[in-house]
Amino acid sequence: MAAEEESNSRAPCLNFSSPGPLGNAQPSNNAHSSPATNEGSAGATVGAPRTAGHSNPQPGPDRGGGTDVRVEHSPNRQHTTPQSAGPSATAARAPTVAGGAATNMTASSVESPNIPSSLPSSPASAAVLVYREPVYNWQATKNTVKERFAFLFNNEVLSDVHFLVGKGMGVQRIPAHRFALAVGSAVFDAMFNGGMATTSTEIELPDVEPAAFLALLKFLYSDEVQIGPETVMTTLYTAKKYAVPALEAHCVEFLKKNLRADNAFMLLTQARLFDEPQLASLCLENIDKNTVDALAAEGFTDIDLDTLVAVLERDTLGVREVRLFGAAVRWAEAETQRQQYQPTPENKRKVLGKALVLIRFPLMTIEEFAAGPAQSGILSDQEVVSLFLHFTVNPKPHVEFIDRPRCCLRGKECSITRFGQVESRWGYSGTSDCIRFSVNRRIFVVGFGLYGSIHGPTDYQVNIQVIHTDSNTVLGQNDTGFSCDGSSNTFRVMFKEPVEILPSVNYIACATLKGPDSHYGTKGMRKVTHEAPATGTKTCFTFCYAAGNNNGTSVEDGQIPEVIFYT
Repeated sequence: MAAEEESNSRAPCLNFSSPGPLGNAQPSNNAHSSPATNEGSAGATVGAPRTAGHSNPQPGPDRGGGTDVRVEHSPNRQHTTPQSAGPSATAARAPTVAGGAATNMTASSVESPNIPSSLPSSPASAAVLVYREPVYNWQATKNTVKERFAFLFNNEVLSDVHFLVGKGMGVQRIPAHRFALAVGSAVFDAMFNGGMATTSTEIELPDVEPAAFLALLKFLYSDEVQIGPETVMTTLYTAKKYAVPALEAHCVEFLKKNLRADNAFMLLTQARLFDEPQLASLCLENIDKNTVDALAAEGFTDIDLDTLVAVLERDTLGVREVRLFGAAVRWAEAETQRQQYQPTPENKRKVLGKALVLIRFPLMTIEEFAAGPAQSGILSDQEVVSLFLHFTVNPKPHVEFIDRPRCCLRGKECSITRFGQVESRWGYSGTSDCIRFSVNRRIFVVGFGLYGSIHGPTDYQVNIQVIHTDSNTVLGQNDTGFSCDGSSNTFRVMFKEPVEILPSVNYIACATLKGPDSHYGTKGMRKVTHEAPATGTKTCFTFCYAAGNNNGTSVEDGQIPEVIFYT
């Protein structure tokens, strides 16, 4: 209100600035301000024709700006008032201005805005003219090409194109230089110099954020990187749009350094959207290591379905399956709201789509399944029944859900074989086959390889365990089954979760099979060493006879020919 009253009580302030290459006007970047025209008016006393100038002149820091001079017209007084001075104000001093006319000011040094044809003559009113001192020879103060180009960034000096960046009232009018843009970007080069080159001096960019576009220009003009948490994603989008891979790399590096469990899902979504496979891989590794924290983060429920599927497909998530199911339900609740559905179990199942079958319900305990998924209403009655049967009966019925364990580990799966030869007929009477072992380094056992039937294709019921010898504690087990084809090959039987094995500690590997006679191994080895091909790291297993209730397996012959593990 005070500004309006002031403007009504005095004549408008008229800005004059030097046109052409000698001017030094910083743009206001406000697309809604009116650019100055080059038409003559009664407010200017210079009679020579004016050359083309630049709009929205404003002094600014480090622009080499000159001194503005305010001239107030009043019947009783005439005086001049300095307004502002930039760092290069000493390059040329403004002449003394009196009576509304600039003494010794040439026609080429004044730009006339659109002003009224006559000034108010009432004693109560006053006309205020502001003259911008031209900055002559600004190039002399810049010692390098980099300094000179950096000076031109977001500067009307020599500009030959303007970009209207953003949407609605947030649009900014940003000056630029075709040559500088074409040198730094193949997209801009095609835009200005290609076969379909534009001749427009104003280009609209409604899909780009002004801050991101300024960050792009800053990099093109000076190699300076100006990105932060709020602008990095929009800057990455802009750098990709205009094919500036060096700035893309800076954005990705910034994201890598700031990757945490609480933003891993959000960054994974963006990395997939912007086709940044390296960043996506790092996000997934972070989620593997910190699965529980990542699932608890607010950004998890904002991801898209494809990202959710990409995560649920992984074998390396470090979380129990029942917690993974709970997180998927939370995501489904958020997705039903986004799609304006009622959050009913049917609609949750609908939005989960192909993600539901990626939840490995067979890896849950029967108690976990009964307390959660079985009562959620998301699974069908038939699915609930078949999963309960899977938990409780043998042979286990087929279920639609994956029963392969998530090993929660990175790297390549390894295995060792402790027998040199395979023979026939090893019988079973309900007693466990056991072998004691130790290792020289920390590993995670994820399963065993077992021999199958000598009578052709057969199904076996099996319980596998890893027991800590000294405490007799069961560290991992799985009551499951496997099918064999009658060959002498080994058949994988996996734990629901990896079992940590510490160096120089004794453990017992147990397998209790129910089924027909099988193959068995002979010429067993007491020490078996696995050497990693890439690193040469050696993992040494030492096997010993497990005393007690044993079906006959020993170091020399028997069952449990393979141990499957990760280092």
